[in-house]
Amino acid sequence: MNSSRSGKKGRKIRWLRLSLFTLLVVLICGGFYFYNVYSNVASAVTKMNKPISREVSEKREEKVEFHRKDPISILMVGIDEREEDSGRTDSMLVITVNPEKKTTKILSIPRDTRTQLINNNNPKKNRTDKINHAYAYGGIEMSIDSVEHFLNIPIDYYVEVNMEGFKDIVDAVGGINVDNQIEFELDGVTLKEGPQHLNGTKALAYARMRKQDPRGDLGRGERQREVISKIIDKGKSLSTLTKYDDILGALENNIKTNLTLNEMVGIQSSYKPAVETVDKLEIEGEGQMINRIWYFIVDDDTRQSLSDELRSQLDLPQESLASIKSND
Repeated sequence: MNSSRSGKKGRKIRWLRLSLFTLLVVLICGGFYFYNVYSNVASAVTKMNKPISREVSEKREEKVEFHRKDPISILMVGIDEREEDSGRTDSMLVITVNPEKKTTKILSIPRDTRTQLINNNNPKKNRTDKINHAYAYGGIEMSIDSVEHFLNIPIDYYVEVNMEGFKDIVDAVGGINVDNQIEFELDGVTLKEGPQHLNGTKALAYARMRKQDPRGDLGRGERQREVISKIIDKGKSLSTLTKYDDILGALENNIKTNLTLNEMVGIQSSYKPAVETVDKLEIEGEGQMINRIWYFIVDDDTRQSLSDELRSQLDLPQESLASIKSND
């Protein structure tokens, strides 16, 4: 009897030891796996990180702090790089995030918007032109300065995406599903109306098309916001974990940002509630020919209204555009 109990107890102990050993092996292997993932992520972010000359926007008194859950703003631009010049912004989105209000606002700025282009590092380059030309005249910093002037808000961070490499990012997440509203042909790609799965090449055409869209830049901006949202959704799914090497490769080769890895982790951990409500904003205006060049004209009342809404989102006091109007 005692021998039987002793045998059973011995088997239980051996089973427990085996279970603990198995768990330990899993944890060790898992630890190496996740360390490898973290190491690769850190390496990719290091390659993507391109700081700018300033640490704090002139429109802020101090730098934002994630532990305080300060509202932040991010300028996301898609760059159309060309052989003959430094490129132009093919798309421009201003993202403002307020974790306390649990809101995120995404504003599309039409590429042909006529405004004062500002270069705080070299004011001699200031001029009135299309906002997407700021990048060609002074790179991402002039784009940031010009957007800050146009909306009278600080831009804390930027994300620059190479539009040609954008298709690699879509392919890396396994493509996206959309419900296309307009049949069109662009750059050899034909998309019919209705639900369909897009690979990188088709998604790039879907995000770029504007001339065949009755709403022009506004319609294109809406599709670009949709594509970015779909990529983010796919990137969060478990099915993409096995493809993380492809995703990181696509990101590090096609994205530049002044965000560091610690700042990305801070945003991810402290700003999650802000994605509960996402408002997509559009800029109202009208087309106008000036000196035989077509511009998108935004009146002062519209600019003031947008500025008020975004400054409120960033917990900044209201401020009249009249104070900076002399630069226009």
